Amino acid sequence: MKKLPLGIQNFKEIINGDYIYIDKTQYIYNLINDYKYYFLSRPRRFGKSLLLDTVAEVFNGERELFKGLWIYNSGYAFKKHPVIKLDMSNIPNDTPDILKYAISEELIFRAEKEDITLTGNEPGILFKRLIESLYAKYGERAVILIDEYDKPILDHIDDINAAGANRKVLNGFYGVLKSMDPYLRLVLITGVTKFTKTSVFSGLNNLKDITMSDGYAGICGIPVNDLDMYFYDYIMQISTSNGVKKNKKNYESVKDEILAWYDGYSWDGESKLLNPFSLLNSLSDKKLKRYWYATGTPSFLINMIKKKPESYLNLKNLEITEDILDTFEIEKIEPEPLLFQTGYLTVKVAADSAFTAGPPVYTLDIPNYEVRDAFSMQIVSAFTESGDVKAGQAKMQIGAALESGDLQKMLDILRGLFASIPYELHVKDEAYYHSIFYAVMTLLGFDIDVEVSASRGRVDAVLELGDKVYIMEFKYKQCPSHINEEEKKTIFNSVLDDAMNQINSRGYCDKYIGSNKIIYKAAFAFLGRDSIEMRVEN
Repeated sequence: MKKLPLGIQNFKEIINGDYIYIDKTQYIYNLINDYKYYFLSRPRRFGKSLLLDTVAEVFNGERELFKGLWIYNSGYAFKKHPVIKLDMSNIPNDTPDILKYAISEELIFRAEKEDITLTGNEPGILFKRLIESLYAKYGERAVILIDEYDKPILDHIDDINAAGANRKVLNGFYGVLKSMDPYLRLVLITGVTKFTKTSVFSGLNNLKDITMSDGYAGICGIPVNDLDMYFYDYIMQISTSNGVKKNKKNYESVKDEILAWYDGYSWDGESKLLNPFSLLNSLSDKKLKRYWYATGTPSFLINMIKKKPESYLNLKNLEITEDILDTFEIEKIEPEPLLFQTGYLTVKVAADSAFTAGPPVYTLDIPNYEVRDAFSMQIVSAFTESGDVKAGQAKMQIGAALESGDLQKMLDILRGLFASIPYELHVKDEAYYHSIFYAVMTLLGFDIDVEVSASRGRVDAVLELGDKVYIMEFKYKQCPSHINEEEKKTIFNSVLDDAMNQINSRGYCDKYIGSNKIIYKAAFAFLGRDSIEMRVEN
């Protein structure tokens, strides 16, 4: 059987080395014939680099390399064109001067390989001269492929001034392409984030953004429908590795687990895709692990959520329009579009706007178990610094407490987790505690809903577990310093009264009456990182 292309982003190596290649050549054919200037955003390690390398090989004119693939018999002429493929993740960007120098040196190096002499140190001018020289040499228009266009900005996203300075360099560099139109056959720029066109591509205002285009939804990633075609033998190996008989049921069971872990990505609400990096590593190791997530979570994402903890609570079934998803500016970073662009949220449902001319409305959610589990662990670690071991212990203990209906035991465990919040990380905000609780419960494997609509309000959290349902309300009140225990007890009782009265007066339990479930009403009062009380009624 064909080999798994672990870590290989070179199309020729994949084909000649008899590795599995998911055929994306029909998308490439459409790109070539539909338009000229394209932009595509996809998360890291999702196949963007291999896509660009495949496009480069198409324009290298080696038709026989594509034998057996869709484009081979498409009628495409495979005419050779000069190709400039730049990977901005390999360009040093510590400062704007270093970035400019590194881009210039890369262009001069590319020119030397073509026996073209370039002089100067201005990236835009060198880029222009290289394109013109390649056109003069080959008599054919050039193909420009730029990978990770936003890396020099993202590397400094925590420093607005540094990120802005690098953005200015890139703006001048990419903007040159607009004036090169007569010399260009195709331009494809890819990256993770979608900075607005006026921000990075102000000079290149004719880019067609295919990120959310229905026709290109599956251009990167592994379609669920292709899993059997390309990976049947590997999945069957796993299903029989523990002595299980070869049969359809066991194969399907293994496949379902793989899908639960790595499936769920979509950019149109219809096409369902698996994360290629995670899938290939999982099939190779015959294990289900956090592969994609383990390659590194951007620190600025976690820092942003720490500043706006309520954003973490609103991730489930989040409704948002495409124009908001397109918005990303270093001067005003919003968590929702950034979480979508980086792969922590994906499109679950796409629907037309209620207004005739309005943009589509997307329902976003966390794509799969790998992201949900790892992201929750990251939130718990960042907010409490409790670590994986303590979280693992809490999982077993809280699970046992909830199964037995012993919420007091659960409270004792939660107190330990909340007490681990460093003073410098403590935020005096109700959403902060609510977010940690939700992250802990999600991490522990519980399907908990937050901000659930009720007849006269929204419940902070609802947890259904077997024949039990827990209705939870969280209240925070800043506690004055230097008060005695009796005064603190009075404040606790007042806060708990407010929370329980809200549960009762707003009918939070009404929808569960008559459901044959045991209803627990739990009011939580937070006065600080190590001051938590609870009242339970049923």
